[in-house]
Amino acid sequence: MRILSLNVWGGKLHAPLIPYLVEADADVLCLQEVVRSPETTSHWLLYRDGDVELPQRANLFDEINSALPDHDGYFCPTSRGELHDGNRIVHAEFGLATFVRKSLPVIGQALDFVHGQFSPDGWGEHPRPRNAHCLRLFDYDDGFAITIAQMHGLRTTDGKGDTPERQAQAGALERLVRRVWPGDERLIVCGDFNVLPDSATFGTLGKLGLFDLVTGRGHTDTRTSYYGKSGRFADYMLATPDVEVVGFDVVEQPEVSDHRALLLDLR
Repeated sequence: MRILSLNVWGGKLHAPLIPYLVEADADVLCLQEVVRSPETTSHWLLYRDGDVELPQRANLFDEINSALPDHDGYFCPTSRGELHDGNRIVHAEFGLATFVRKSLPVIGQALDFVHGQFSPDGWGEHPRPRNAHCLRLFDYDDGFAITIAQMHGLRTTDGKGDTPERQAQAGALERLVRRVWPGDERLIVCGDFNVLPDSATFGTLGKLGLFDLVTGRGHTDTRTSYYGKSGRFADYMLATPDVEVVGFDVVEQPEVSDHRALLLDLR
């Protein structure tokens, strides 16, 4: 089984992103910062927040869904806000997307907020709402079930250090996983956590028996050349000891976002 986790950056690097997601040939894709704008047929919209302007691929979820016909797609929005199409305002949804190969039945799942609640009338003030998606799958070929969860951790304007909100978020993620995971089988938890490697988040997730493959295998950078700030950890993939890791990579090339993809092969 192959699992991919990636913050897709709203599809800003759309041209290399879609082919990469196809060629990676992952069985499960856990994607963060995915956009969907059902009320427009425009390809590109613009996100504005103060001095920040960021192109957004208007219907990125639908494009990825079309590019992966052998997968079922699940879109999990955290909020609905305004993007700009020239002088026109377009409403768009923003959140997680999970794609699962159709040969792997979903036998359990839970979706919930780990910080805040759904915001239907704007992106809101920082730290904005965040959710997590957890699925339990069955592998017919090898005869085992596995639980996979992903989260996009909250962002604050003062960095990635531990805060009461992040501590509460980690507890909410642990409780969400326990709603789906029976406790005696393989478990993977991944995503853009927006924390540093010494975060108390990992102590909370350690209660589930999880260990981090990124820092545990000596990787020191999960960002690409498109990210110009310090503190180059953001993305993590954690596994329980019964996960037999065949291969794990923090993918340097191609660059398809300001985040690197995490790619796990297991059996």
